[in-house]
Amino acid sequence: MLERMFKLTERKTSVKQEVIGGVTTFMTMSYIIFVNPSIMSDTGMDKGALITITCLSAAIGSLLAAFWANAPLGLAPGMGLNAFFTYTLVIGKGIPWETALGVVFISGLFFLVMSIGGIRERIAQAIPVELKIASTAGIGLFIAFIGLKSMGLIVANPATFVSLGKFTPTVVLGVIGIMISALLELRKIKGGMLIGMIMTTVLGMIMGIVELPTQIMSMPPSIAPIAFKLDIVGAFKFALIGPIFSFMFVDLFDSLGTLIACAKEMGMEDEDGNILSLGRMIHTDVASTIIGSLLGSSTVTTLSETTAGIAAGARTGLASVVIGGLFLLSLLFTPIVGIVPAYATAPALIIVGIYMFKNLKELNLHDFKRKKD
Repeated sequence: MLERMFKLTERKTSVKQEVIGGVTTFMTMSYIIFVNPSIMSDTGMDKGALITITCLSAAIGSLLAAFWANAPLGLAPGMGLNAFFTYTLVIGKGIPWETALGVVFISGLFFLVMSIGGIRERIAQAIPVELKIASTAGIGLFIAFIGLKSMGLIVANPATFVSLGKFTPTVVLGVIGIMISALLELRKIKGGMLIGMIMTTVLGMIMGIVELPTQIMSMPPSIAPIAFKLDIVGAFKFALIGPIFSFMFVDLFDSLGTLIACAKEMGMEDEDGNILSLGRMIHTDVASTIIGSLLGSSTVTTLSETTAGIAAGARTGLASVVIGGLFLLSLLFTPIVGIVPAYATAPALIIVGIYMFKNLKELNLHDFKRKKD
């Protein structure tokens, strides 16, 4: 049955190889279970519900990739877009989180229309590569800034806008967390950021800053406080056209670039260099965003960490089944996720932000005029 469904022989892979690839991808992207609720709960949304929604959104998106596109993709709420949702829309502009979810939903619908008509690919090709690089780098700086702020390393200052915070025990633990996570990432240890978060949290427990969970496993928190509470009508305002297109185009740059990179890594190109099954992979991305917004998540997209699983041998949707299954299994461990403090998730934000910012090296800063093709 697996052979018929996922074409393992045709893709020159095996069940063992797909399981290894799926576990690898999950390990590298599982930090999102901790970080996404930490960011989005700043809007006032229930953190317990957000943990469940994050896992459900990731599981649904990954399973869609498995059964619709037969591609080894790991989908989850995207970093950067969740920060834009929280700190720009809700906190910055004072938009209720219900309306902000409506903005995400509408951007997903626009995406769907663009994807069906093939407009998405044409727009992506028409946008200068310099703009794509710059937008990714800018979002990276934004994410890193949020990480530094959430751990207390920088604080608001009326004279200089920002200044260094006091070196409290939590700030020191956050700095240690950055060092641990960075060292693990440099050594290319799978799940380095996840391990860094766990070690930092354990250090906090030893120091008495973090309380031990009362239980290890439990039924996941209800999604009722958030799910299906989006305000679509309220999002149909002229003032929100900008945010709608911001979500749409940032996701366009991010997801299309990741999907093409993944497809090339798998050798999914025809003789003319066209990506095979790209349309279905794009549809998976769009459908995941729409479903995620209904549940109460910011934009769901294919994470770049997917390439780690592909490098480990993943070639079919069976790897995505493994990814989705592990996210569903994670729902049982929400008591542990709930105690992870902001200073432990901050290092992941900073490192992800640095990864995104380093794309700036591809810009030609010596020539401010863009050459036409």
